[in-house]
Amino acid sequence: MQPQSLAIKSLNLGVLDMVPLLPGNRPEQAVRWAAELARQAEAWGYTRYWTSEHHDMEGLASSSPEVLLSHIGAVTRTIQLGAGAILLPHYSPVKVAEWFHLLAALYPGRVELGLGRAPGGGPHASMALSGNFLQHVTELPQKMEALLALLEGTYEYEQTPVVARPMPEQPPALWMLGTNRKSAEYAARYSIGYVFGQFMSEQQMEEVLSIYRSHFQPSTPMDKPRTMVAVGAVCALTDELAQQWAAQISLGDPAIRASWLVGTPAVIADQLRSLQIKYDNNEFLLVTPIPDYEQRLLSYRLIAEAVNSSLDSK
Repeated sequence: MQPQSLAIKSLNLGVLDMVPLLPGNRPEQAVRWAAELARQAEAWGYTRYWTSEHHDMEGLASSSPEVLLSHIGAVTRTIQLGAGAILLPHYSPVKVAEWFHLLAALYPGRVELGLGRAPGGGPHASMALSGNFLQHVTELPQKMEALLALLEGTYEYEQTPVVARPMPEQPPALWMLGTNRKSAEYAARYSIGYVFGQFMSEQQMEEVLSIYRSHFQPSTPMDKPRTMVAVGAVCALTDELAQQWAAQISLGDPAIRASWLVGTPAVIADQLRSLQIKYDNNEFLLVTPIPDYEQRLLSYRLIAEAVNSSLDSK
């Protein structure tokens, strides 16, 4: 299988890895599996590997995307490396720009910076991390503007230039992740890509994507809107087995559960094609929290093979 086949056929699949820490395993094992998933995903034709940011969550080992991505880049060659997402309210825009400028210098043309507005953990973890999170959220427009200026090399502090070094030749590509109108409006206002988190949302995706596209402000870096959809996907060789694995995942609200793709490879490939056509979206991130590392890898492989097969037959 050719690694770029999914991209050539205009249906780009990516991995969104929350780095699950499964019962009986150590964090060291969880991050090794993350690296293995990224390596295999690259070989199967996935175009990007993104990892999330969560704090003090017992079942996840994904607290520092900027650190993990540095390692993932070293064990892969071509796959895009992305944060899904860096939770900007917690941080200084200067520090975020420095993290991702350095990553972009290490892995030219491969780095994507997804931004989020959520706390990423419980209230006490959030306060321990950065203090008054609600106050930080109100400051997000100023932080966004500062971050954009830092990535462009035009930032000033008290009328004095400040550069988030090193300045890479190719800056990281910017995205905003979210599940509602507010995040879509932010992405549109600041002329960046938008990722809709269908796997964790009760909102109508069509409405939110429409808001982003209709409000998008063209800019020199991005002259037209660009969307991506993060979907939950559980795949197995039989529908029965896929349903069994899906039943072991806590998906919360039944409305959210209904949006997940669960089934055999051919069924999920068809569902992805349908979503692509219905929402005019060619890029997907797959979230697959199957509570078994080997089966999780198998799910990603089966989906990639089925998508390739369906595309090659057209």
